Amino acid sequence: MKFLVLGLVLFFGTHLFSALRSRAPGEDLRQKLGYGPFMLGYSLIALTGFVLFVYGYGQTRGAGTVYTPPMALQHLNALIMVPALILLAASQLPAGRIRRASKHPMLLAVKLWAVGHLLANGELNSVILFGSFLAYAVFDRIMLKRRGDVGPGPEATVSAQMDGLAVGLGLAVYAAFILWLHPLLIGVAAIPVGS
Repeated sequence: MKFLVLGLVLFFGTHLFSALRSRAPGEDLRQKLGYGPFMLGYSLIALTGFVLFVYGYGQTRGAGTVYTPPMALQHLNALIMVPALILLAASQLPAGRIRRASKHPMLLAVKLWAVGHLLANGELNSVILFGSFLAYAVFDRIMLKRRGDVGPGPEATVSAQMDGLAVGLGLAVYAAFILWLHPLLIGVAAIPVGS
């Protein structure tokens, strides 16, 4: 459990610092250090945290169960992942209507991913992992709103082609996870079999 918790502390510690850091001229650490050195340090700490929590998650399988979800919720999670992956794709593309409407599509994708996986997984390590991601995504959205960052505004140029590309990419990644990536990377089927 210590690797899971330490990894989450390092990973979200960097993200919390970024959300809370002063952006005032002369006080912004990113400006003081320079963009490159700041991002290098940030990335190294976050990546270390990521590796630790992935390792820790695997090591804590069988550590206990908080609740046992019904099979229906596991199937619901599989459906929730469709819009989550489309939103994730939209977050990486130039603005389309999906990005404008969702404002911060990556955070919304993380919320959907975390909620879906909390519905489908009641193991202690899953509750800690997905609960942490959900809590952070809610917190970061609040902080962005406080800073006045509401995503692409109504004046932003949007492209319907980017929406189509986001849907296509999201569905392709979804199919890849369903067919082979989820069992390969996570060790369990993405869509449970059985009643």
